[in-house]
Amino acid sequence: MPDWSRIGRLLDFCAAYYTTQLVRCAAFSFLLLGLVMLLRKMLFSRRTFIRGLLWLSFLLIPFLGKLKLFYENKAVVGITGRITHGTMTCLWADYIYMAGILIAAVCIFGKRLRLRKSVAGMEKVFLDNMQVRITDMNVTPFTVGLLKPKIVIPKVVWESYSQDELKSVVQHERTHIRLGHLWFGFAWDVLRRLLWVNPFLTVCQKQFRADMEDICDRVCIQGSGRTAHEYGMAAAAVLVIAALLLAVYTHSYARCNESRDIMVGNYDGESEIISYDSRELGRMISYDDRYVYVEWEAFEAFLEEKSADGEIWIAFGGFYKLPGLTGAAESCIYESGSEDRVVQIPYESIMDNWYMELLKLL
Repeated sequence: MPDWSRIGRLLDFCAAYYTTQLVRCAAFSFLLLGLVMLLRKMLFSRRTFIRGLLWLSFLLIPFLGKLKLFYENKAVVGITGRITHGTMTCLWADYIYMAGILIAAVCIFGKRLRLRKSVAGMEKVFLDNMQVRITDMNVTPFTVGLLKPKIVIPKVVWESYSQDELKSVVQHERTHIRLGHLWFGFAWDVLRRLLWVNPFLTVCQKQFRADMEDICDRVCIQGSGRTAHEYGMAAAAVLVIAALLLAVYTHSYARCNESRDIMVGNYDGESEIISYDSRELGRMISYDDRYVYVEWEAFEAFLEEKSADGEIWIAFGGFYKLPGLTGAAESCIYESGSEDRVVQIPYESIMDNWYMELLKLL
């Protein structure tokens, strides 16, 4: 039988862990969206490719939730501290956020699946040895499908346009496919799902798609007038985004962070922490993969000073996901009365089981 209590704790952790990160990402998305809209309107209104590249900055957003500044920068901690505390402790709010993601996914991707099913039943025709679908819907030509894209043309366009005009329409849609715009749209939908608390990601979808259309038009027109300066600006924008991604990675917590903390407590009817001053305890306690080493004389004096009675336990090492949010530590029991200057205590690691390995991977 599965250990349902452990599975329940794992689900609670996942809800708190990912909600904490995604709420932070959503906060950044408000700021970035405002900046992108301002830049594309004020500075790059005539720079088609640069406007499109501005949207690439949203690639940063999903990676901002584990930035160290949320814990190390006093100003940021002052602004976001209560939100972080809430997402780490209010499980009901975390599950509401996760439910919101699920509902948004059903709405967004359910619409995609319905469209794909509708396209599968449309009339098939061939234009210049290429298959296209014909629809009675009152829409503009579009393409659907990521791995096997299908071009859809309204019936009124198919019947009223000349062959050359239809070839231009198809070429436009094929350019969308070649430039990866279908994947960009999919990524935008994923972002809208994960950060559903920011409704402006949906509101500004119109501008996002308009910029993709402008880029496609420019590519389709021969002699589009792209200058070396414009290419340089585009290359610079890509390099800036790559540099920012590297900076975010460098200044973020890893998926699994090694802990060097040491904690000592006692159990005398109930467990109580005596000290978690790792610097002080580190002068008396060290450890490796098999043993804990305790300076007997110094540690006994420490316990006497703290008036510690009962069973003495030592917690050490292990890992954590984010500061204050789930982790695991090794532990052992200290027994007084040793005649050795350094007490050597063997322990069995708790890290080599499926639960801990899964926590590390999440």
